[in-house]
Amino acid sequence: MPDPAAAPARAVFLDRDDTLIRNIPYLGDPARVTLLPTVPEALARLRAAGYQLIVISNQSGVGRGLITPAQVTAVNQAMERLIGFPMDAYYLSYAAPGTPEAETERKPSPHLLFRAREERSLDLSASCMIGDKTIDIECARNAGCRAALWVRTGTEPTESAGAQALADHSANTLLEAANWILQQP
Repeated sequence: MPDPAAAPARAVFLDRDDTLIRNIPYLGDPARVTLLPTVPEALARLRAAGYQLIVISNQSGVGRGLITPAQVTAVNQAMERLIGFPMDAYYLSYAAPGTPEAETERKPSPHLLFRAREERSLDLSASCMIGDKTIDIECARNAGCRAALWVRTGTEPTESAGAQALADHSANTLLEAANWILQQP
């Protein structure tokens, strides 16, 4: 737990599926985890610059009864093994769309970022979010993040126009997004 007397920290919030790993709907098998290109280098650069690396992900497969929380954890652990180091934290919504929890917990709601801010003493105005969907960009905006970055790594072509229009920057890879963050004052 961070020292409450310390200055607020900054983070890069990261969507998981199609931002860090190839999206397989309702992925529960850690053997099927595949990192996207440049992910380890991008994350290493951000961490070296002092950013906490925090995964923010809607995992509705749990709420739908298609996968278990243990399977989500196993997938996250497999991802970390491929990256070569652990993430600082995970904030996940298991709520299925259409449930009462979905409105307040799932991205684009800032709920998960607000939880991270409180639990980790984060300064959201000094933090950024990277994702492949419009809801990732909206989540960052709703939380008051310094920047919202869209990566063109997703598999849903309908996302491009909306996400690109809302984002502070668009990048082809996570490394391009990380480099943009590191170049900002």
